[in-house]
Amino acid sequence: MTQSLGHKNSKTGRTGENDFQNRNTNASLPAVTPETPIHQVRFAGIDFESAGAAKGRTDVPVQIGLADWSMGSGHAEAFGSYLSTSSPITWSARKVHGIRDEDLEGAPSLLELWPTVRDRLSGAVVVAHGKGTEKRFLRAFPGHGFGPWVDTLLLARAAWPNLPEHSLSALCIHRNLESRIRDLAPKGSWHDALFDTIASLVLLEDIVSSFDLGNRPLAELVFPDTREWHQQRSR
Repeated sequence: MTQSLGHKNSKTGRTGENDFQNRNTNASLPAVTPETPIHQVRFAGIDFESAGAAKGRTDVPVQIGLADWSMGSGHAEAFGSYLSTSSPITWSARKVHGIRDEDLEGAPSLLELWPTVRDRLSGAVVVAHGKGTEKRFLRAFPGHGFGPWVDTLLLARAAWPNLPEHSLSALCIHRNLESRIRDLAPKGSWHDALFDTIASLVLLEDIVSSFDLGNRPLAELVFPDTREWHQQRSR
């Protein structure tokens, strides 16, 4: 099952050039470099839900969410789909996201969605909350070149280090962002890939706004060091 929702507007250190080798395919936006101002960047969020790890078996994705956000254009059309797999969904994974094996009947494989993934992520700065899972599953496309990456988990830990929890849902609830997310993804819920994708972009939007980062270089999001952000807020 594929779901497409249209929405109109609304480590400390310097990075090396190899982290910014992607080329922006959107002619209205410049190629991304470490110095590119954040307000000129197109961010593409991604999230996977998985079948769950089991002994002797490699974990596989069963759902994908993709969405765009930029300061100039806001939140653009979002895309979500179940993903077919020959691996059964474990009980522990189903308890988290609620996806059943029967939900995957007739769904495309991740490889079949390559054109969609390529078009969505090429030329964008890729956003995920805890990017490890997303980067691992994208290895299905060797040499894809997607990136650089912004991890909203690392950003949130740097921005609000004293919070007791930095899960995506806890952060969005703490920042009063849940109603905004539900406006953009009215049919979703936490641990739905599309809903979590949009949540990560709404959280990024909140961080950029809260710390007045629009004119700051992209490198500050890719390698977050928020000491200067806090200094700006205290002025």
